Amino acid sequence: MKKLVPTFLLLGLTACGGSDNNSSEITPPKVVPDLQADVCYLMATTMGDITLAIDLTNMPVTGKNFKDYVDSGFYDSTLFHRVAYNFVIQGGGFTTGMVAKPGNTPIVNEADVGISNERGTIAMARTTAPDSATSQFFINVLDNPQLDASSSSYGYAVFGKVVEGIEIVDQINIVDTGSNSEIPVEEVIINSVTEFTCPVG
Repeated sequence: MKKLVPTFLLLGLTACGGSDNNSSEITPPKVVPDLQADVCYLMATTMGDITLAIDLTNMPVTGKNFKDYVDSGFYDSTLFHRVAYNFVIQGGGFTTGMVAKPGNTPIVNEADVGISNERGTIAMARTTAPDSATSQFFINVLDNPQLDASSSSYGYAVFGKVVEGIEIVDQINIVDTGSNSEIPVEEVIINSVTEFTCPVG
């Protein structure tokens, strides 16, 4: 039984210098869309329920990817296998005993849409390759702007947010991981993820 410990790369941000050309043309600032609640899910875990709103409008590839995994029951009985204190909780790729659950074909990285990795948002985990995300996702415990797309980083694509249950996210984030590890000592299981009607307003 092969046990894998996934990681995702945090790329440092560097300041951008001014332009040397004398063009009078001014590029307007990029308009970052607001996250939409196009479909909502109840994620039932062994530590409590988390409700998620997913954006299919601004993040069509990433949002549909997550929806497809949910619709197929892929996330049922998977783990929150990585708990990085005051950073993220990550799940969607391992079952009991840290057995890897292979995902589908990797998707394109939509992080350049510009939605920020703020507290309570859900984003796709990936390897160092920008277009490598499959099933694994993470929920930001704090604001993590260093994970956003920039001139020096492809970023991590935010495609939804926690609507209710952020306190459950916080509780998962403080579980015992033993020494020098981000793997919970006692498994945190995602029992099921089911669709429900998004709250109005």
